[in-house]
Amino acid sequence: MEFEKQEIITGSSYLRSKNKKKFDRVDFMIKNMSHNSAYINHLKNEKIKDENLEILKKFEKKFYDYRFEWKNNSEKYYHNNLNFKEINTNLDDNPLCVDIETAAICDLACPHCFREYIITPDKIMNDKLYKKIIDSLTKMDVPSIKLNWRGEPLLNPKLCEFIKYAKKNGILEVSINTNATKLDEKKSEELIKSGLDLIIFSFDGGTKQTYEKMRPGRFKHNDFETVYKNIKDFSHLRKKMGSLFPISKIQMVLTKDTRSEIKEFFDLFDEIVDDVTVTQYSERGGNLNDLLPENKKKIADYLQKNNLPKDTPHLVEGDGKIHISKRRKPCEQLFQRLMVTYDGRIGMCCHDWGARHCIGYVDKMGFDIDKSINEIENQINKNKKGFELLKNAIKPKALNSPDKKINSLKEIWNSKELNSVRNLHKQNRNDEIEICKNCSFKDTYDWVEI
Repeated sequence: MEFEKQEIITGSSYLRSKNKKKFDRVDFMIKNMSHNSAYINHLKNEKIKDENLEILKKFEKKFYDYRFEWKNNSEKYYHNNLNFKEINTNLDDNPLCVDIETAAICDLACPHCFREYIITPDKIMNDKLYKKIIDSLTKMDVPSIKLNWRGEPLLNPKLCEFIKYAKKNGILEVSINTNATKLDEKKSEELIKSGLDLIIFSFDGGTKQTYEKMRPGRFKHNDFETVYKNIKDFSHLRKKMGSLFPISKIQMVLTKDTRSEIKEFFDLFDEIVDDVTVTQYSERGGNLNDLLPENKKKIADYLQKNNLPKDTPHLVEGDGKIHISKRRKPCEQLFQRLMVTYDGRIGMCCHDWGARHCIGYVDKMGFDIDKSINEIENQINKNKKGFELLKNAIKPKALNSPDKKINSLKEIWNSKELNSVRNLHKQNRNDEIEICKNCSFKDTYDWVEI
């Protein structure tokens, strides 16, 4: 088994066997663009045949540009002479991805999830708001969407309809993260037929004992064998249907418990999914230990020897390479994506749980979140079934209060609310923004190997 740096998240790794070529998602998407339902629907809608493949080439270029800009957009704004204090007009670029919270509810109570420490509504997005968002993104020519954030998307019964609507309206890449608990044969077939481009399975642990500890069920016992079979059956069904899509990826969060089971995790899934990855643990309130004893000692000895604070941030890759950080750096997400909650509030970052630093609204439902929060708090206080594991969750504190008016996503992307945050990051003043001050997202630190 070999570790190779993952392109998306700092400190995370692709896992692959020595004799197996790395799966390149970008290359695969471009080479198989003729199977992308956005391209197919475009030809149907325009009633054309693309005999010289000129349209296909445009779709391929659009995807390549999207992935290139994902890596490079923030660089041109943070490290050239632009000063956001002087910018009052639109940015040259639109968001590259918008995360749409089709379901805020989740059927698991994972100890490394914000849900266990910040009260989160058990709600799903309605189709009226969803279609309004997609219509707006189509006009902005946004290339990518992910149909989840805080919850389990398969708990929204209209998910497959949502995917089809996005693909019919030209969204180039549609993806979901799922815990796969509800991934039965019927749902698997619907997802494969929907035009979904990427499905990311979240599965923590290489053994039954660790998995069921890391991924406990809220309403009933979550069973290792059942979920593993769901993922395996999905793979077999995709092959049986002769479908290239969706691309499948599985990821495991690195904690003390899972770190010692990387090989077992790899062995479980190497022949089942296209990509096997491990990702860094981000502290969200659970105070889980992400270090093995030997790494913990190495870090402590290094910090003492170099007279560094005990709380100096650390990062340990899947292969054991240790890094520490002495300084923050600007967050790239501010030029990559936006987050839309089920009720139309807009967040600036996937680590801003529930858009506590709200930067705008696309629906008036988002004006008053207290009612939904109070509903969950009452259920927790009454120790209702499905809420026992949420007993440590507290009400979220609002960290920013934009004007309560409806704006378009385009307006919010270019708003003074978001540009003020970008400007502070540009000046390395992240700590002046409360939601950013204590962020444990590994991408916002400069890392040095020790």
